[in-house]
This record gives sequence, C-alpha cells and structure tokens, in this order.
Amino acid sequence: MLDTTPLTAAVDQFADRLRAAPQSRLQRGAAAAALELARELSGWAQRLEEPGAGAGGVREMPDAGMFAAADQLTVAGRDLGVVLRDADDLVRAVEMVEAGMKRAGV
Repeated sequence: MLDTTPLTAAVDQFADRLRAAPQSRLQRGAAAAALELARELSGWAQRLEEPGAGAGGVREMPDAGMFAAADQLTVAGRDLGVVLRDADDLVRAVEMVEAGMKRAGV
C-alpha cells in the first residue's frame, strides 16, 4: 500500500490556510482556485475507482460556496489518497496541490 501522507499533509495545509484566510481573499479567487483543484482531484479519484466509466461517468463536485471550499478540497484530496497506487501519481498530486495553493495566494 502506498503511503499518501505527503498528499494528505499538502491538502491539509492548503485547507487550513483557506480557513484562516479573510473573506476578501476568498472572494478574490482563493476559494475558486480551491474548488477548481478539488474538482480535478475528485475527477481523478473517480476515474481510478471506476476506470470503465470514462469522462461521462465523472460527477462534478458542486460549488457549495466559498466557505465550503476548504472542506471540499479536504474530501477530494483524501478520496484521491485512498485510491492512489502509483508513487509517480502521488508526486504529481502533491505538485498539483502545491500549485493550487500558489494560484490561490494562500
């Protein structure tokens, strides 16, 4: 089993920073960047769980509002961590989270 602690740690750090961010920063795009990343991670996890479903079988994470973005990111990141089996994919996922944090400015 692959140790996905680096992904969990990166996702938790991003989510914690979002939770601590002022509303103005969330409104300026931090929440939107987090939701975009959460959707990417969620879609990736779904494709790994159900490889035969294809792109049409991926359910998009809804926009639950800027104050829910941190929780949505946490759920998506942890879901992906459960199904990842490849170390290269783990590295890629962590890089995606780090890049998303930079885009969000938190």
